[in-house]
Amino acid sequence: MRRLAAALLAALLCASGASAVSEPMPDQSVIDGTTMPAKLSAFGLFRAGTSEPLSALLPYSLHTPLFSDYAEKHRAVWMPPGTNAPIGRDGVPGFPVGTVIVKSFGWPDWNGGKPVETRLLIRRASGWVALPYIWDADGKDASLAIAGRRIPVTFKSPDGVSHSINYAVPNKNQCKECHSLKGEIVPIGPKANNLEFGADSSRFFSFPAMRIAPMPKWDDPKSGSLQDRARAYLAVNCSHCHNPEGSASNSGLFLRWTDTVTVNYGIEKRPTAAGRGSGGMDFAIAPGDPDHSFLIYRLESLDPGIAMPELGRSTVHKEGAALLRQWIAEMPKDRQKPAS
Repeated sequence: MRRLAAALLAALLCASGASAVSEPMPDQSVIDGTTMPAKLSAFGLFRAGTSEPLSALLPYSLHTPLFSDYAEKHRAVWMPPGTNAPIGRDGVPGFPVGTVIVKSFGWPDWNGGKPVETRLLIRRASGWVALPYIWDADGKDASLAIAGRRIPVTFKSPDGVSHSINYAVPNKNQCKECHSLKGEIVPIGPKANNLEFGADSSRFFSFPAMRIAPMPKWDDPKSGSLQDRARAYLAVNCSHCHNPEGSASNSGLFLRWTDTVTVNYGIEKRPTAAGRGSGGMDFAIAPGDPDHSFLIYRLESLDPGIAMPELGRSTVHKEGAALLRQWIAEMPKDRQKPAS
């Protein structure tokens, strides 16, 4: 059916004029297939010889993004013609088979702003498949990197500090670590409460009758209270593992946007295992005392045996940690549950 719809769309485009005919489309046969192409260009998602997505894809952004070593991310989604993603009452889009979620990473001051890597999350008949591609230095194509790779990069963070790191492109199994829910790979970024929907969003999404309230932007005080912005930050950066069905379920620390801010959210929650992760502190979050909250201790650490999140960063997100520090510092010390 999708191929028939694609053919009908192509026919309509042909009938509508020469300029429409020249607009390329992704190669749906490769997207739907079972192969893992060695080159990113095989999918036809980008203009030939560039890292610019086709206009047929829908670019999107998030209210609160996952921190990844200050990398700028360019996101886009593709769905086969004639399909769309109905958004459920829980805010999770039901992406159809043939969907590709595209995310490119780079820094404006590294290699002329060319991307370092592009990750594809492809919805095939067998389920979601995560494929990482590393761009060639000339930015004209990217190569499949199933085993991941470390790439030396140098960039400046917003405070002007220069960082030289071995940026980690995740291997295929590491992709699963963050994207795993009930043992299946799922998208973790595009949810209705965190998506910034543009004017063209109705091309790809159908919305429920009930409005879904957006999460605040973690760094915009006008978008929500201090606590809500801290919760949004934790939901996006931590809850894909810290939920009852995620890879950190045994921690008992659940940081979803919908979780209540009580003991299981870390408030006066003691460590579940002996080890260096707690730094000798008693609580994940000690109200009023960020210096004795091991949630902060782990966020500000670069030690591989301590740092959280475990994957996806080689630098400390100073601004994110500062937000959480302020939130914890303003909690009443003599109450288990902080004031909202």
